[in-house]
Amino acid sequence: MRRQISIIVVVLMVLMLGVIATGLSFGHPPDHPMDRYVIMNSQLESGANNVVAAVLFDYRGLDTLGEAVVLFTAALGTMLMFRKREEE
Repeated sequence: MRRQISIIVVVLMVLMLGVIATGLSFGHPPDHPMDRYVIMNSQLESGANNVVAAVLFDYRGLDTLGEAVVLFTAALGTMLMFRKREEE
């Protein structure tokens, strides 16, 4: 019974991801005025020659730092869960 429920959950998740993936517009991202602004002004405002680096470290620096903290915390938690404990 437990195995059948697991299979049903996996099938439902695959169907849900398939429905979501078919609704996405791959290769044709929506055009936004902010995109053009960042591309045209990133070098002047940040001094970076790479637009991606300017966005990651200047425009969204605190967001990137927060994401790095979350990833580090998740990795640390995983390491603590799977560590070998000494026999008591």
